[in-house]
Amino acid sequence: MLFDFTPIWISLKTALAATAVSFVFGIAAAYRMAQYRGRAKGWLDGLLLLPLVLSPSIVGFLLLMLFGKSGPVGWVLARLGTSVVFSWPATVIASTVVAFPLMYKTTAAAFDQVDFNAVQAARTLGASEIEILVRILLPLAWPGVLAGTSLAFARALGEFGATLMLAGNIPGVTQTLPIAVYFAVEGGQMAQAAFWTLFVVAISLVVIAVLHYWSGRGYAVVSRAVRPSDIDLPALDYRAADASVALRGSDSRMGQAPVTAGPGEALARGVHLSVDIEKSLADFTLRVAFAIGKEPLGVLGVSGAGKTMTLRCIAGLETPDRGRIVLNGRVLFDSQAGINVPSRERRIGIVFQNYGLFAHLTAAENVAFGLRHLDRQERQRRVRELLEAVQLNSHQHCYPHQLSGGQQQRVAVARARAVNPEAMLLDEPLSGLDTYLRSQMEMQLIEALGSYRGVTLYVTHNLEEAYRISKHLLVISAGRNVAFGPKEAVFGRPPSYVVARVTGCKNLSRARKIASDCVEALDWGCAVQVNQAVPETVAYVGIRAHHLALSLASEHPVLPNTFRCRLVRASETPFRMTLYLRLDTPLKGGLDHHLEAEIFKGAWSALKDQPSPWLVHLDPQKLFVMND
Repeated sequence: MLFDFTPIWISLKTALAATAVSFVFGIAAAYRMAQYRGRAKGWLDGLLLLPLVLSPSIVGFLLLMLFGKSGPVGWVLARLGTSVVFSWPATVIASTVVAFPLMYKTTAAAFDQVDFNAVQAARTLGASEIEILVRILLPLAWPGVLAGTSLAFARALGEFGATLMLAGNIPGVTQTLPIAVYFAVEGGQMAQAAFWTLFVVAISLVVIAVLHYWSGRGYAVVSRAVRPSDIDLPALDYRAADASVALRGSDSRMGQAPVTAGPGEALARGVHLSVDIEKSLADFTLRVAFAIGKEPLGVLGVSGAGKTMTLRCIAGLETPDRGRIVLNGRVLFDSQAGINVPSRERRIGIVFQNYGLFAHLTAAENVAFGLRHLDRQERQRRVRELLEAVQLNSHQHCYPHQLSGGQQQRVAVARARAVNPEAMLLDEPLSGLDTYLRSQMEMQLIEALGSYRGVTLYVTHNLEEAYRISKHLLVISAGRNVAFGPKEAVFGRPPSYVVARVTGCKNLSRARKIASDCVEALDWGCAVQVNQAVPETVAYVGIRAHHLALSLASEHPVLPNTFRCRLVRASETPFRMTLYLRLDTPLKGGLDHHLEAEIFKGAWSALKDQPSPWLVHLDPQKLFVMND
């Protein structure tokens, strides 16, 4: 008995064609859905996955209604003198429809595993969406993409119900293996059915083996698959902006030159970045407004206050609801004028908290990513200079997972600096480092920012770090900038209770005015003199813990604002002591102490064995009052 091999050939070419179509459209759909944040995302995702949950025969009937003579597509094709029903293209259509959801969903899951900050970083480095897909997402997600491709091929190879409904059973034309098996069994040709079945099982086992092999290797395969390329990046034309010349991009309205600020803008007054934006978030509405020159600006606030969102809006990674952003005279965003310059054209470098390095590229390739418009020799020179500046030339061929946290941070800074950005945004870049490395990196950052000629915004929750690195401070609380100015003024005279708390003041009390220079500290149970005019609306008085002076009752004459106190308990750090003190007044608010004092251990050694009560002095020069 001769076996008919045509079903094998028809199935293979159908599965390959369906897989190719699913590969292209599945990746495109997964990438588009990864960017989409609209309310209809759940519905769109469900629509794309619908063929996966419907019975194949139902899918086939829906396709028949679409492509049949009475269907909208069939009607158009009939007017063109053609039809796809009961033809080989119909087998491809049916197989593609049922295979596409597997390709889409598996690829989408793989894209979700990629560090989203790496994608955002690529945008700020001038990469187009196509370049991000080709050079970042696909290389990082390719094991998942391969798995989706294999599953799509296996699903297309085994498709039966939809194919039979739309393409029928035409031997030599639309009779695929599953259909041939069904009709062979129905006709009593068991040997032929068994042969075809074994063939399908063999292919399925190969697919499963390939999936198991690649999933077991995981990302290590990605790391080893890319060789250090001596920074010879592909010469892809993605219309990257030349970092050595002025920006010639376009705004969101049409292909116009970037809109520049008028002569009355703040650039003439030494302001290089002005921000006035508003954006609705889940818990509050972000409303931030400030203008700065080229002195580094520290941005302080508790977690979730809106610091990072502010940076993302400036970089173009998020879009404000309303407002205006101007950098060096260029309008980057203006809601009224309809201007929203894409992030890749803003010339703004950003260093994320987790650095957002490209895991499949070496340190040198990461730095070179934004320099693809340069020739090879110039690109090598620039990368060498940048890596030398951060002391990482000997690690240029290392991948991110082979570098320490501090080394990754330095690569991220060098990568951001590579494109000569007009502004640098640093989102808590030292938060993941140990104490020693943090100190070292902070010194290097201060040195790097000292030579940087652009605008710098530095987000941190570390008060001392912000004070050392920045000239000015912006304090954000619940989406509002509650303080902005020179760091000495923000720390020395906080304008509000919230600012005092955010900047680390531990001694705050409700207050009422007694005289022009005196208030009653209601929570401390005493009256204190202050070295400033007390407004009628005063609400709080405060003093920082390290400004309290302790002495023995017999050592000095009593000064104004000096009170008897007793030690409640002490907390020790390597170099300082925090002392919790109770005054000779009633306690309020459920606490066991009135004040906290911080002193060095040398002073503590001289004081700790002395009998109480002690004296605590609240210097009028260091006390400050607040209106809210």
